[in-house]
Amino acid sequence: MKTNFSTLLILILSIMIKDKTFSQGCSDAGFCSVSGIKPGTFDTLTGDKNNLTIGGSLAKADHDISIIGNYLEYSRRITGKFSVHSKITSIRQDGNDISNFNLSDIYFTSNFLLNNYTKLIAGIKIPLSNANKIKDDYSLPMDYQSSLGTFDLILGLNFQVKKFQLAAGYEQALTNNKNEFLAENHPTWNVLNDFQSTNQYRRKGDVLLRVAYPYSPLNKFKITPAVLAIYHIANDEYNNAFNNTLEIEGSKGLTLNGNLFVDYELCPKHNVQLSAGVPFVVRDNRPDGLTRKFVLNLEYGFKF
Repeated sequence: MKTNFSTLLILILSIMIKDKTFSQGCSDAGFCSVSGIKPGTFDTLTGDKNNLTIGGSLAKADHDISIIGNYLEYSRRITGKFSVHSKITSIRQDGNDISNFNLSDIYFTSNFLLNNYTKLIAGIKIPLSNANKIKDDYSLPMDYQSSLGTFDLILGLNFQVKKFQLAAGYEQALTNNKNEFLAENHPTWNVLNDFQSTNQYRRKGDVLLRVAYPYSPLNKFKITPAVLAIYHIANDEYNNAFNNTLEIEGSKGLTLNGNLFVDYELCPKHNVQLSAGVPFVVRDNRPDGLTRKFVLNLEYGFKF
C-alpha cells in the first residue's frame, strides 16, 4: 500500500509542477477552504474547545496579476457534535501598474457531526467590500476587487469512506454586487480593455465535490492528495452600457483542480500546514476574477 501511495503522490506532484507553468486557472468563491469542507482530521469536534489558525498564500492569476492572501480563523467546540467557526480574509493584487489591498470577507460556518462518518456544514459569507474599487474615476474589473461583494449561502456534507474523505458543497450568492466595470470605457491599447465587463455583475452558484486521501508516512506528518471539482451551474450575467442584461458565454462549466496538503505537528497543540493547488480543467470564461494558475498556502494553528 505504501509503495502504491508513493507512486500516486509522485504522479500528482509531477502533474502539479508541469501544470504550474501552463494552466489557466482555478475558481473558488470561498467554500472549498472553510472548516469541514477542507480536508483534515475528521473528528475535529473532539479534544480542545478552541482552535486559532493564521495563514497566508501566494498565487498567480490571469492577466499577469500576482496575489497575496491572508486569513485568520477561530473555531469553538460547543458540544461533542457541534462547533462554530469564523474566518476573516484579506487580499493584495498587483499587476499591470494596478495595486489593491483590502479586507475581503467574513465567513461564519457551523459543523454538525451526524455520526462517526458524516458531517454537515452550513454557513454564510459576508462581504467587506462592494466589489467596486475605483481607479481614475472608473470601476476596476473583478480581478482587482478584494471580494465578490455578495452575501453567500454555504452548505456542505463531508463523508469518511474507509480512508477517503468525500466532501460535497453548494455556494449561492444571495445578493448582487455593485461592480460597474465596462471594458469599452477603456481604449483598445489599454490592458483593461481585455477584461470581461461585469457591470451589475450577477454570479451564479457553484457545486463542489472533493475526494481526499489523508496518509501518514511518518510520525507527526500527514500528506493529503486531493482532487477538487467545482461546477458553475449557469452563465453569469452583466448589464452593458445600454443597461441590457447579457449572459457571459462560457462562464458556466467545470473547473477541476489538484490539491496537495502536508501537515506537520510541531507539538501536541501546535501544527503547520503547507498546501498547493493547480487547475487541470477550466471554464472558458471566468469573469469573477477568481482564476488562479497556482496557489501556495502556509498556515499555523494551535489549540487551547
